[in-house]
Amino acid sequence: MSLLDLSPVVPVVVLEDAADAVPLALALVRGGVRIIEVTLRTPAALESIRRIAAEVPDAVVGAGTVTAPEHAVAAAEAGARFLVTPGTTERVLGAAADTGLPVLPGAATVSEAMRLAELGYAELKFFPAEASGGIGFLKSIAGPLPGLRFCPTGGISATTAPAYLALPNVGCVGGSWLTANPTDLAGVERLAREASAR
Repeated sequence: MSLLDLSPVVPVVVLEDAADAVPLALALVRGGVRIIEVTLRTPAALESIRRIAAEVPDAVVGAGTVTAPEHAVAAAEAGARFLVTPGTTERVLGAAADTGLPVLPGAATVSEAMRLAELGYAELKFFPAEASGGIGFLKSIAGPLPGLRFCPTGGISATTAPAYLALPNVGCVGGSWLTANPTDLAGVERLAREASAR
């Protein structure tokens, strides 16, 4: 199954404490969201991925903010099941592909999207979505690039997500609002339930 079909909303998770990882992942799964993107922005990220992978088998945990080849290798070794890049360079994409994991490479322009399509990628991250033209941009490229599907991320909220999800070339959206307060497990579960019902 495609990563873009696992949930209408992919929680983009920033964890400062790995002890929060498993309870957070369990709350998301209880709410119906099985995919989790843990961003490699904090020292706790890799350990968080390791714990979720080991202790929450119903969650498909991946690594986001993969910006260097060593990030891809470390995330794969920690148990990540997919990788997400905010943008795409040859070295990062090569290292991510070499892990054998599914990769959602980032693109913010038509040229970047076309280049990734030439390399065989049909599912892309559109980042930063709101700052790069948002819904209007994705509408305008659906015609010339009909074979591509996107996961827009960056500046998307619970309010704007439905308009993105209504676009034919959007499979899901990434958002941080589900886990903005990672220790409020009841709140995370409620937001996940709302997101999974979209």
